Amino acid sequence: LTKRISEQPKAPLPAVVLEPVEDAAVVPSKPSRQEEEAVVATSPASSKTKKADPSDPHAEPCTTMSPEEARLEAATLKAKKHGGGLKLFSGNGNMGLSLEIAKLLGVNLGRATVSSFADGEINVMIHENVRGKDVYIIQPTCPPVNNNLMELLLMVSCLNRASARRVTVVIPYYGYARQDRKMTARVPISAADCARLLESMGVDRVIAVDLHCGQIQGFFGPRVPVDNLEGGIVGIDHFGGKDLHNPVIVSPDAGGVYRAKKFKEGLAYKYGWEDVGIAMIIKQRARAGTVDQMDLVGDVKDCDCIIVDDMIDTAGTLCKAADVLVAKGARRVFAFASHGLLSGPGNERIANSKLEECVILNTIPSTPQRSANEKLVELSVGPLLAQTIFNIHAKRSISALFK
Repeated sequence: LTKRISEQPKAPLPAVVLEPVEDAAVVPSKPSRQEEEAVVATSPASSKTKKADPSDPHAEPCTTMSPEEARLEAATLKAKKHGGGLKLFSGNGNMGLSLEIAKLLGVNLGRATVSSFADGEINVMIHENVRGKDVYIIQPTCPPVNNNLMELLLMVSCLNRASARRVTVVIPYYGYARQDRKMTARVPISAADCARLLESMGVDRVIAVDLHCGQIQGFFGPRVPVDNLEGGIVGIDHFGGKDLHNPVIVSPDAGGVYRAKKFKEGLAYKYGWEDVGIAMIIKQRARAGTVDQMDLVGDVKDCDCIIVDDMIDTAGTLCKAADVLVAKGARRVFAFASHGLLSGPGNERIANSKLEECVILNTIPSTPQRSANEKLVELSVGPLLAQTIFNIHAKRSISALFK
């Protein structure tokens, strides 16, 4: 049977002739209602005119946010920005400066208790998790020096015991810095001893502003790098906007000539003041805090003088230097110092001195008496410290801030 079927002849298929159709328009088929709704919901161009159905799983999310959603989105981006573990804490040394730095960095100060017990002992307690975080402590060791120093030491110890990844101390004013060498027999080198205390507590890095002597950086070991920031860069912007006649930068002692030279170079680089002179005052001290004699090296006649120093304590040296400059024919006398201690009669001496203006930084907290002094101008070092903390945390250069 199979053989018979295979031997039968197959009937040929009828040929179909395809004739060309001229001027025929291609009419697309009309999409169904479901397809049309899908196109409208998923098309980016259509979403501008018609809001997508939130119940449709294929629809793109709406790009228009309400104010509350925008606020949450900004908070999320800020949290992601600082999600690398940056924590900022402060002692009681200069809370105003700490809050300013935190605001500039866009973070909140860490929650901590730094107080004293009834018997005067320091009480430190951290109220948030710091495990694996990079912690920065802002605490100047200004008066009361010993209390602020002990707060700083105990905060460093507390954070290390809480398993912080790295502890960096920001010391706008480094106390005991003037005792940096043995001037007589049987005296301590207190600046080195404070460095040893901080290092033994487990500090990983130190940021300071205008150390009294640059060699203090060597009092810390090689495993604790020290960044000595130049506060003069803040004063350069202030004096650069003044109309000064024949400006001369004056160093109040031989050790501050390098600082005065850097101040002059900053004015020349940023404002093109190429004709700035340098003078120096040689002082002889009868005892600590008392100057016996002053001699001027340089010409200040008919010049506007700027006395540049690292700190003003009782202002005795500064006011006497202003008297010497005026006696030598100076036109106007200004002063700039990074740290305004103004101990004892310092504020009153400046108010009654021949200084035209005395400019200091807020490395030490201000007082109502300072605010009432019309000759005293306080500039903020917060932006410089905030940028330094950011650069260190982001592993960027710090020297680039001073170029």
